[in-house]
Amino acid sequence: MPKKIIESPLMPATTPEKRKNRRFDRKNPSASSRGVSLIVVMIILLIVSILGVAGIQISMMAERGTRNDRDTQIAWQAAEAALIDAEFDIEGQPATSTHLRSSVFNSGNTDLSKFTDSCGNSGDSIGLCNLNASGKPAWLTVDFTDTSSNARTTAFGTYTDRTFPAGNKGIQPSQAPRYVIEPIPDPAVARTQGPTGMKYVYRVTSMGFGPRTDIQVALQMIYRN
Repeated sequence: MPKKIIESPLMPATTPEKRKNRRFDRKNPSASSRGVSLIVVMIILLIVSILGVAGIQISMMAERGTRNDRDTQIAWQAAEAALIDAEFDIEGQPATSTHLRSSVFNSGNTDLSKFTDSCGNSGDSIGLCNLNASGKPAWLTVDFTDTSSNARTTAFGTYTDRTFPAGNKGIQPSQAPRYVIEPIPDPAVARTQGPTGMKYVYRVTSMGFGPRTDIQVALQMIYRN
């Protein structure tokens, strides 16, 4: 006598084919689920890539800023060294120098004949400029980058025999700093002395260079000897 299968509303009858299909459905997720996962992964990869590129750009900008600051500091120090060399030039120091021109700057007896309108470029007049009462001052009209024999600026050590490390070796200035000197009537005595007793102070303008010539720093001082 064959067995009769009783179907229950709580447990519906199943056949081997239906049970097989159920196992197959559990092992294979739907195509829509796979598509959503792929989109999420691509979005995450895109965000990570953007953050990585942004991090690299920030690092490069920071490195570039640090390098520019270093190069500017090198130029600044070179310009300061030129101001000190100009002080030595005016005072005739060091005494062992064989190219002194301190007699030009004698207190109360400045040799104004050595100062020219366009700044001198020979003898004891190199880098010595007359004070321009109108228009641009002399230090704005000269080319501090000119290193030729006709340059109208004074190179570091020209009259002091001091040396300055510069060139292409390592991280140092591309060239030695330079300066010009202008005489200015000393305001302390300008109104009490005649032309023969006039005393002068000196406006010194220097320019230093960084590892590249286009990195420049200009400094200025008023010096009374």
